[in-house]
Amino acid sequence: MDHQLWGLFFIVLAGFLAGGTYALWKTNRVLAVALGGCTALAVAAGVLRLGYL
Repeated sequence: MDHQLWGLFFIVLAGFLAGGTYALWKTNRVLAVALGGCTALAVAAGVLRLGYL
């Protein structure tokens, strides 16, 4: 895969993880915080792969 497609994949993955974080917030905050951390890592990986930083 091209590095730009990997970047796009990570950004899309971050969107799904953010949705899971939002859905879990009321029921299990510990897991939601962990998922939020994974979301931040996926965004960072996507941004770095796309070469914005």
